[in-house]
Amino acid sequence: MPPRKCASARPNLPLSTQPSDGFFIYPHFSIRMNDLGIVGLGLVLLTCYVTYKGLHEPGYMARYAFEVGPIRYRQQYQRLLSSGFLHVSWWHLGFNMLTLWCFGGALEHLAGMQNFLTLYFSSLLGGNLFSLWLHRHEARYSAVGASGAVSGLIFASIALFPDIEVGLLGIYLPGWLYGILFVLLSAYGITARRDAIGHDAHLGGALVGLVTMLLIRPELIQTNYLTILAILVPAVGFLLLLLRRAAGRPVGRLVASSHHYQTQDDRYLDKKRREEAYLDELLEKISHKGVDGLSAREKKDLKDWSR
Repeated sequence: MPPRKCASARPNLPLSTQPSDGFFIYPHFSIRMNDLGIVGLGLVLLTCYVTYKGLHEPGYMARYAFEVGPIRYRQQYQRLLSSGFLHVSWWHLGFNMLTLWCFGGALEHLAGMQNFLTLYFSSLLGGNLFSLWLHRHEARYSAVGASGAVSGLIFASIALFPDIEVGLLGIYLPGWLYGILFVLLSAYGITARRDAIGHDAHLGGALVGLVTMLLIRPELIQTNYLTILAILVPAVGFLLLLLRRAAGRPVGRLVASSHHYQTQDDRYLDKKRREEAYLDELLEKISHKGVDGLSAREKKDLKDWSR
């Protein structure tokens, strides 16, 4: 199979002269579709099998999906990893696996099998832990997918290749610009919550992948510091905004967190959402630990709501 169109940022990676025939995101260094290493290929096959099983067995999907309640109250921590091998549709699976296929080969070759596995699973785990923290008051929140892991691979590639370009549908952006836009769009998606996309897992996985690559190759901090700063500065700023939010529930506008910028209906709906999420959390806690598992304050709140 002819190589994809690439403009190499590494002198030891040959340039391709073939036109791009891709649909999804591709790194701009020469890579053939059969360049994926044995570890990456194993991840693709395992993910396809687990997704197939999950799509055909709803009980299997429910048992291994990311879900806040079982993780927090039943200590089912395996869901933080197992959910990364499940997907809600074949399109969802195909997008993530094609991204893994395109970025995984070069990373596995240059970073090594062990470091590649570290990148993949740390990004997956980091994205899910960020989601767990962000939705810790929503016991029924659930998600699946390898998006956090593959987002980490993309950001690791941006750190590793200073001149990388990342594209979609033949339109390519410099790595630093793609990274900034990714952070900003993810931040908006997390705060607006207008779709069913796990923007939090995407952003968390991407940032963990970037930081993990810097730990593996610390010299990149000197050789690619402008790109790294361009991505980390807005990301850290957004995280600080989240930390300042009451109860850690990022709903509404990114910057205008004050009620001064909300209508009366907005404030009412926001309050109802928070109360319902808190009630769900209490009920989930009771179902696993019983009423005795509630604190005195939680018992009082539950009694007040039952009137």
